[in-house]
Amino acid sequence: MENIEDLKTKTLEDIAKAADVKTLDDIKVAVLGKKGAITEQMKGLALLSVDEKKVVGQKLNLVKGEIEQALDNRKEELAKRELDEKLKKETIDVTLPIRDENLGRVHPVSKIYEEVVAIFGEMGFDVADGPDIEDQFHNFNALNTPANHPARQMQDTFYIPNPESDNFDDSYVVRTQTSAVQIRTMEKKQPPIRIIAPGRTYRSDYDATHTPMFHQVEGLVVDKVTTFANLKGCLYDFVKAFFELDELPVRYRPSYFPFTEPSAEMDIGCKKSKTELKIGAGNDWLEILGCGMVHPNVLKACGIDPNEYQGFAFGMGLDRLAMLKYGIPDLRTFFESDVRWLKHYGFMPLDESSMTGGLSNNGGLTR
Repeated sequence: MENIEDLKTKTLEDIAKAADVKTLDDIKVAVLGKKGAITEQMKGLALLSVDEKKVVGQKLNLVKGEIEQALDNRKEELAKRELDEKLKKETIDVTLPIRDENLGRVHPVSKIYEEVVAIFGEMGFDVADGPDIEDQFHNFNALNTPANHPARQMQDTFYIPNPESDNFDDSYVVRTQTSAVQIRTMEKKQPPIRIIAPGRTYRSDYDATHTPMFHQVEGLVVDKVTTFANLKGCLYDFVKAFFELDELPVRYRPSYFPFTEPSAEMDIGCKKSKTELKIGAGNDWLEILGCGMVHPNVLKACGIDPNEYQGFAFGMGLDRLAMLKYGIPDLRTFFESDVRWLKHYGFMPLDESSMTGGLSNNGGLTR
């Protein structure tokens, strides 16, 4: 039989020199496998006397144990070394500047959302939210919108059948305006109320300036002393901050909305040409939002006494604001998931909007 000590010494040396796990596996097979050196010597024990078998068998078991332990230790060392090398290769130096091209882009609508929230947040407005699928009470009835109003026609509104009722009046709608959030807020909270309600809205329309799904922001203030002058001042401060202009001509035209009385549309000054629209001083006007004093019927529907409280409300399209501020000609492109369009009109993710740090951060524009 091969000298056991020589076998042990040679095997342990080979294990110590092994550079990878595969080499260790080959050593294990050559020494401890079915036809390995230790295994063959174990088989040879049958030819020895009882006394010799006891002595040699004990030595073989000890050597086998040492070799197995050496294999395990070396395998652990190699695994640790491999992990260390991998971590070293994959180490990221957090002190290096971020590579902008790997961050993607923030959609203009998301950017406008941040800007609007930042501006009204400085004015003390809270952000309110509500469901996209509404009942007709919150979407129409409580907003003083009669059953025969054009906005309630099926060619303008997406209706969802109520599985528990065959009555059309019980049908649900995919909300046509975020004004429903104002109703839900007034139902839950007593004045004073000062909120904006940004979110998705849905109407059956599709062209260069309309899409079936779009984004709005509605504002609501209800208090004991609230006037149209307060409304005008609030909106004037907003448009100046939003378009980042020190002065911006504005005007109000009488209008009609079921949920406000009196109602108005707000125009801002601009200069139009065949190739350009410039917001600011000019000879032209551009309608930007609707507004008015909250109708007493709306306050009554929400359990608020109109003899004690009054309020104002306004609403505007976030997508339209984005088109005006960043020169985007077609609303439909907002929702086409074109990466090239997003790379052109999008913003860098780390350019956060704030009244102190800047709104649009024009350096973030990729065009």
